[in-house]
Amino acid sequence: MNTVSGSTVRCVGGIVHDEQGRILLIRRANEPGRGLWSVPGGRVEPGETDEAAVIREMREETGLDVTPGTFVGNVRRGPYDIHDYACSVTGGTLRAGDDADDARWIDARTLIELDERGRLAELLFVTLRDWGVLPTGYAPSSRQMP
Repeated sequence: MNTVSGSTVRCVGGIVHDEQGRILLIRRANEPGRGLWSVPGGRVEPGETDEAAVIREMREETGLDVTPGTFVGNVRRGPYDIHDYACSVTGGTLRAGDDADDARWIDARTLIELDERGRLAELLFVTLRDWGVLPTGYAPSSRQMP
């Protein structure tokens, strides 16, 4: 179901790490957050499960086939109620598509740089940190916590 209430839109996101511990992010091509880096994902279509929506959104935005796993957490951003799931890549080729104008594996250093330059979606760094899913190699002592 795509709405929690008349004014809330249910969304999903996929949190994926590669073998080097980098996290997969996309740069949004459209509003909200155009030009900002975010976890790939989007709206749950009517009658669609979260699992089906994650698989579809990941394929559309990143070109990757994934298997959704554990529920990681959820956030509320305006009318969007976003439920994020840990995913493993099962196939495909990384490429930006649909609502993304770029898709990349991001290491800890690059994630910090993007956050410091204001290029991440609202509260993304803090949320990923609080959920324990930052890229491998992030050292809290190397950066002041927001």
